[in-house]
Amino acid sequence: MEEKIDLNIPETIPGQQRIVILGAGFGGLKLARLLAADDKTQLLIIDRNNYHQFQPLLYQVATAGLEPSSISFPIRKIFQKKKNVFIRIAEIEKIDTETQMVHTGKGHFRYDKLVISIGTTSNFFGNRQLEENSIGLKTVAEALYIRNQLLKNYENALGSADEQEREAALNIAIAGGGPTGVELAGAIAELRNTILPKEYPELDFTKMNIFLIEAADRLLGSMSAFSSEKAKKYLHKLGVKVLLNTRVESYDGKTVVTDAGKILSSNVVWAAGMKGRPLKGLPEKALMPNGRIRVNEFSEVKGVDHVYALGDIAAMILPSFPNGHPQVAPAAIQQAENLAQNLLRKREGKQPRSFQYKDKGTMATVGRNLAVVELSFLKFGGFFAWFTWMFVHLMSILGIKNKFFIFTNWVSNYFTYNLSLRLIIKPRK
Repeated sequence: MEEKIDLNIPETIPGQQRIVILGAGFGGLKLARLLAADDKTQLLIIDRNNYHQFQPLLYQVATAGLEPSSISFPIRKIFQKKKNVFIRIAEIEKIDTETQMVHTGKGHFRYDKLVISIGTTSNFFGNRQLEENSIGLKTVAEALYIRNQLLKNYENALGSADEQEREAALNIAIAGGGPTGVELAGAIAELRNTILPKEYPELDFTKMNIFLIEAADRLLGSMSAFSSEKAKKYLHKLGVKVLLNTRVESYDGKTVVTDAGKILSSNVVWAAGMKGRPLKGLPEKALMPNGRIRVNEFSEVKGVDHVYALGDIAAMILPSFPNGHPQVAPAAIQQAENLAQNLLRKREGKQPRSFQYKDKGTMATVGRNLAVVELSFLKFGGFFAWFTWMFVHLMSILGIKNKFFIFTNWVSNYFTYNLSLRLIIKPRK
């Protein structure tokens, strides 16, 4: 059978190079938007989804605060007027760095430059039981699954005469005390405290426990001790049981086994680690044990020509960042900006510039009027931090319509203490 190569994508014109971008996350999308105006560049974006998702708000989809469409934006809509940009929705099978080809389920595509920005996935550290029975929070699909599972378990609790079954259905365990775990725990606690008792009056929600399990000795390990203590205080205020210095050892779908004891729960969310998505074709020396890709200060993949990596998947090991840069959106966006400039500089025969990360600060929200913000010159918490968190995230969302829907949702929920998205969406059988 004849191989499908560059199907329905025109050949580059003389003087034009084809840059293939794998992944339309923060880094890949920013790079594509910066290079799309260059008529000497033909862009091909390959992603498994036809939309860009705003990952920082996935927890709000999981807790029925936002619709998935509010935090997602169609990739094709962004490049409607760009004749030099092509998009293919496909699973990446492997890359061939010798022939400079990307192999996918939809055909094979040639590249002059390849940029890998495929993000990361949940890291279960080799524990198959945890991987099979718990759920991560890295995609819209996983967020919807969590929402469905939580609501189904409340319905199941209504029809159960077994006390342990009801306890397991009500209890929620979240493994990982980073921003994702903290924000999800706070959002679920607010649901329990303000909404669920009104909708399920037959259930005793004083018996519903929310466990946030962290193996380290404090929450928000990437932030300061100030933010860690503030977050812990806020979570206790909301009624979350924070278990520090505690490791999850196994989970069979009903019982969470930790090194400190057992917890009955039918709901376990895994937010305890990330690893690089598997990608065949790169040399072993370019990969770290956690699957991230080693790059130099110019985002070039080590040991390979014409291949770059951005964002969470990239590990730029420097004296100031011995574990690579923070796996957050600003780092990916800044790397994309630097790479876009360097690709243009190289074409003009100029020397590339090394990447310099500008840390603009970090933040995490715990609940209504409760958040922590760290800037280079100031650390603060409470209402003003919560307002700052909302403003920054709202401005970062793609699309005016998405900004409007999210803003109106937030305002309505703030004053009414109510959410209208508690729907159980059953997949087609």
